[in-house]
Amino acid sequence: MVSYAERPWTDSYDVGLATALDFPDVPLHQFLKDTRNRMPHATALITPANLPLVGRISRSFTYEELDKASDALAAALLDLGLQKSGRVAIVMPNSVAFVISFYAILKAGGVVAATNPTYPADKMAHQINDCDAEFVLTMTLFYDLVKRVRPNTKVKTVIVANIKEYLPGLAKFLFTIAKEKKEGHFVPELEAEDYWFQDLLAKYDGKRSNVNVQPNDLAIFQYTGGTTGVPKAAMSKHRALVANMLQTEGFLDLFDGPVEDEIFLGAIPFFHVYGLVTVVSTSVYRGCKIVLTPNPRDIDDVLGNIETFRATLFPGVPALYNAINNHPRVQSGEVDLSSLRLCLSGSAPLPESTKDEFERLTGGSVREGFGMSEAPTATHVNPIYRENRPGSIGLPLPEMDMRIVSLEDGETILQVGEIGELVMAGPNVMVGYHGMLEETQNVLREKDGKRWLYTGDIARMDEDGYFYIVDRKKDMALIGGFNVYPTTVENAIASHAAVLEVGVAGIPHPERPGQEALKAWIVTKPGHSLEQEEIITYLGEKLAPYEIPRRIAFIDELPKTAIGKTLRRELVALDAKSD
Repeated sequence: MVSYAERPWTDSYDVGLATALDFPDVPLHQFLKDTRNRMPHATALITPANLPLVGRISRSFTYEELDKASDALAAALLDLGLQKSGRVAIVMPNSVAFVISFYAILKAGGVVAATNPTYPADKMAHQINDCDAEFVLTMTLFYDLVKRVRPNTKVKTVIVANIKEYLPGLAKFLFTIAKEKKEGHFVPELEAEDYWFQDLLAKYDGKRSNVNVQPNDLAIFQYTGGTTGVPKAAMSKHRALVANMLQTEGFLDLFDGPVEDEIFLGAIPFFHVYGLVTVVSTSVYRGCKIVLTPNPRDIDDVLGNIETFRATLFPGVPALYNAINNHPRVQSGEVDLSSLRLCLSGSAPLPESTKDEFERLTGGSVREGFGMSEAPTATHVNPIYRENRPGSIGLPLPEMDMRIVSLEDGETILQVGEIGELVMAGPNVMVGYHGMLEETQNVLREKDGKRWLYTGDIARMDEDGYFYIVDRKKDMALIGGFNVYPTTVENAIASHAAVLEVGVAGIPHPERPGQEALKAWIVTKPGHSLEQEEIITYLGEKLAPYEIPRRIAFIDELPKTAIGKTLRRELVALDAKSD
């Protein structure tokens, strides 16, 4: 019988993938220094702009420029009073300024607390206040919002950049005269205690931080997506980020071709660890290029950046791949996406139909993986060259330990193939949740000399070490005495040719107090229509009778987090409002 302790998944690794890794005792930003020394004039970041009558143009930012700018900003933060382990909020979309800010905060010994810049005021105030940030780095577009929430936080200083500052020259000129005021980017002056981003870079040019940052120092507060309640700040050390970046790098290093030719599409938000580790940190370590894409919901921009800059690596989410699949210009073959070689899918279950269609339309290879804010970020991925098993999140990354434990007691280790809670241990696991001792104790447990993270995900492992997520523990529904997993039902519905997106959740049974009923919310593809009975009949060949939702709503859009996860609790709340 296969044992989890034997790490059977290593036998399924691609040839050349190391089963054991040595992690250097350095802070994360050391790798930016190393890459700058190795290839100073290589392009690190590409800022695109799409101009009428001109087309898509860009401006490049080198590794030398990135290292120098982040050195200067780090020196500025220290001069302005940032203390070691002080928290700094970044309120920015994917941009050159974001990446400079990220590395500057780390170099200054601070802790990065990146937040979604599109948050409403109350949610942003909660997050900035919760992390005890005294500094905020933001864009002019969000400066008024930051000022509004400031009185309810500990913020003393705001540093403000403008999105135009790293645009190509012509685009910057046209933006200034046509869009800056109209779209809310123009700020005539700052409050007395605040500073312009570019002024600080100029003033502290050539200076650097003298703070001795150690691997065991905290590096980030990553707020969970809030899919199961109030977002929590997962605290991770430099050591954990270095480990996960190198675990991911070992997988990507199997890729054929020169590293300097690899081009990441930077569409996943950098304020989430998926973007921060898989895209930013890994690309900087490798010396790749990142095509900055601030708004992944702008599918035309995403497609234009892939086609124009010949992106080769595309970390994304199922909702984004699905949107590309159904875009008219992709369906017609008008857009050339043939440069894509490897696409990574995470954050939510990847329907097999979405994967197959994306690969058919683009020629790119999609590998599903899994990760968590609490183990920033990747923990599993399907092999590049060996078997890519449908429905599986793949194999644990090197140096990870996994178990499936009983849902009843959380202790009994289950047999291979049995369904239970996924727990994991490894060098990338977080320290805990900031200010939430009870929540930390619920998910982190010391056993066998290791710190085990209880993921809250229901899963199983097959004989070859491939893992499969069944669903979230909190999302499992009890229907007629049977456990029903919404993800299973969603995958079945998503396979219907007329379905664009679907969310499924258990709701209070309208006729039977104390019991649950299953409901599906469906978004149909443009030009298609569906009836409830048609879906129920279709599912009769795919699901057990108790798994088939008898209550179906057709809606225009599913509520999602910024990273693309469906918010099932908001669907349930939507149902309650409709009663």
